Amino acid sequence: MEYLKAFLVGGAICALVQLLLDNTKLMPGRVMVILVCLGAILGAVGIYEPFMEWAGAGAGVPLTGFGSVLFKGIREAVDKEGFIGIFKGGFTSSAVGISSALIFSYIASWFFDAKMKS
Repeated sequence: MEYLKAFLVGGAICALVQLLLDNTKLMPGRVMVILVCLGAILGAVGIYEPFMEWAGAGAGVPLTGFGSVLFKGIREAVDKEGFIGIFKGGFTSSAVGISSALIFSYIASWFFDAKMKS
């Protein structure tokens, strides 16, 4: 049941984002920024973390989850270290995700060749 819930929630988030991309003139980069900011705002208000606990990976994997993780790390670092936590907290909380994305992308580049569109 947990997998089904994560699949449905993640799919719903992706479907909403696809509708946004198809029905507006927003470029994908701007939509990604909107998603990260939306996750940070919902995390700041206290809505996203309970939603993430309920939905599991379906809410944690999309970019809204990344924004929530960034905000949570910044909030904890500011509480612990003061002003400097604004700059350190986001990196500390998201380091594992960013590092794994870079490492696995590099490993994938060993097996697949990039093809340029002409």
